[in-house]
Amino acid sequence: MNLTSSIPPLAFRPTVLAIATLCAASAAAAQQASLLEQVVVRGDAQRSFSSRDVQVGAFRDQDPLDVPLTNNVVTREVLDAQGARTVYGALRNTAGVTRSQLSGSTYDNISIRGILVENRGNYRLNGTLPIVNLIDIPLENKDRVEVLKGASSMYYGLVPPSGIVNFVTKRAGLAPVTSIESSVNNHGAVDVHADVGRRFAQGRMGLRVNAVAGKEDIGIDRFDGDRGLLSLAYDWRVSPAFTLKADLEHYRKDVSEQAAIANPPAVAGVLRLPPIPGNRRNLAGQWQRYDAKASNALLRGDFAINDNWMVTLETGRAETERDRRYSQFQNYDLATGDGQLRIFFANGQRYTNTNHRVESLGRFAALGVQHELTVGYTYNQREAYSGDSAPVANVAQNLYHPVAPAPITPAAFSRGSDSAIRDKGLYMVDRLLIGAKWQVLAGLRAADYSNTSATSSYSASKTSPNVSVLFKPDPTTSLYASYLEGLEETGTAPANRANNGEILPPAVNKQKEIGIKTRALGPYLAQLALFQIDRPQTTVDAGNRFILGGKSRYRGLEGSVSGEIGRDWSVIASMLLLDARIASVGAANAGELGKIPENTPRRTASLFAEYRLPQVPGLALSAGAFHVGKRAVNNLNQAFVGSYTTLSLGARYVAKLAGRPVTLQASLDNAADRDYWATAGNGLLGASLPRTLRVGMKVDL
Repeated sequence: MNLTSSIPPLAFRPTVLAIATLCAASAAAAQQASLLEQVVVRGDAQRSFSSRDVQVGAFRDQDPLDVPLTNNVVTREVLDAQGARTVYGALRNTAGVTRSQLSGSTYDNISIRGILVENRGNYRLNGTLPIVNLIDIPLENKDRVEVLKGASSMYYGLVPPSGIVNFVTKRAGLAPVTSIESSVNNHGAVDVHADVGRRFAQGRMGLRVNAVAGKEDIGIDRFDGDRGLLSLAYDWRVSPAFTLKADLEHYRKDVSEQAAIANPPAVAGVLRLPPIPGNRRNLAGQWQRYDAKASNALLRGDFAINDNWMVTLETGRAETERDRRYSQFQNYDLATGDGQLRIFFANGQRYTNTNHRVESLGRFAALGVQHELTVGYTYNQREAYSGDSAPVANVAQNLYHPVAPAPITPAAFSRGSDSAIRDKGLYMVDRLLIGAKWQVLAGLRAADYSNTSATSSYSASKTSPNVSVLFKPDPTTSLYASYLEGLEETGTAPANRANNGEILPPAVNKQKEIGIKTRALGPYLAQLALFQIDRPQTTVDAGNRFILGGKSRYRGLEGSVSGEIGRDWSVIASMLLLDARIASVGAANAGELGKIPENTPRRTASLFAEYRLPQVPGLALSAGAFHVGKRAVNNLNQAFVGSYTTLSLGARYVAKLAGRPVTLQASLDNAADRDYWATAGNGLLGASLPRTLRVGMKVDL
């Protein structure tokens, strides 16, 4: 286990006291040199479709072979080969990932294994800071994107068991980096990206800066906008035993928001879906903006007490604000297409996550067994302001022959409400190394949770266990079995229920998994796992109260392969066979028993490969296929959106121009220009995006 490299960062509006404490500790640490031998830098030298380490949860900087859960890593090389720019663009390479509710014109709402990835808790920066996925998270400054599947409450508190999506930032490597990249697409979008990295102070400090500015266009009607990014990643080896890391990023996006389409009402238990709209059609107006900005900051300090013990302090803050003119098309006639576009107005919505963590990691032997013990405490506060709102506007629209809605300026806005969640946890994880082949991982988390809104409040305390056993018959293969329990929030009763505004108590989810991981077949990682997740769900009782009552069960077989096959091929592939059912229900929802949870496909699969032509040095050709099976539009399974497979093609050529490396690249997404329902869930449908050709050039100076 590499304790040296497990050093991510601490705070937005950084706490002066924390910084002073860390700097004072460096003087006392000058004599300690064994745990923090070097600042480990990655990314530039790693040119592989597979990763040798992960940086998520209690498994920071461990080989995936030593992680007794399903995890996937989308490396920088995969992102570059595909020209990926969005969260979904990266995560489509992992099994079980689908879009939910939104089509991706503003940001990606993601489900994994049919379970929604919560936008304020399940997305993390450098393994720790919960960032807010309500604006497209930029990938230009990221080294890789990791996914830890399933229950993750042990390390991350109250989160649903869909999994953790972790973004690892680029850092300054040993070699200087100066690159300028620009691209355009066939719809008129254009952007420019600068990436600069240097080490200085005799290599003890490093700084990586990324800046992006661009005009947005995704090819749908009445859409335009722009976006920008500025990020800094800094590290400082203060002394042989003390290291600091800091990350700052600010990004913004101001674009037109595509309208969603509401499910039509069911007739005699059957819901007839409208025809799939053309992939360029937008029922909303260009003036209906989604204007958002986000700032994330993280500071981390690692202090080696002696050869075997290290203490980590980190603090961070994530803020997201947005103004929104969201609309959904409803109350329509399938024969004529005439219906109603309902427009919602919100100004100044604000979401803030503040996160602090103190953690001790040590190694010791007891009773003939080697232990790697992690003990920590984390404090997370999530505050939200619902925004100033104006009365909803309803305007006429036609599904088949849409017109541009006239701009609407509300006469007045009314103030919204505040809410706050506090999720505190004390956790302990012990990895027992029994000989060279066996590992046992056991952990407990004691959670202290409270949720307060303008109309209700709730608090709870709960202890969650997990245990895993891992066997390595040789250094290239591991077999494992794991059992985890986690807590998740269950929501607030909506306005149409008798207990409107009541906050429901947290619920316990349970996960079992067995699997195998191996590199024995070549320089690539192959994984196969069987899992079962039991998850409580909400329902409605006979008194029209929104309550916890019922359970969903998700059973699946998941596999993946990533890495290099032979000298000239790189591959990343995944598949999921999922049997998800509503296993028990409340009295008022008897019709849902045995049905498939909404927006949950039975099958997903992806395959992307790049071939480097030996006959033409520097030229690589790529192709990918991404499949999502049919999905129910609601828990009653009254209709299904069809399955679809999209194709991607690409080429990139690396040469030298005036002695400088130059990369020319072209990527084609939705190559067949298919129309399909891309999203379902929450009573909404979303259409696909059109074929997009992007060409670009990168110059390394």
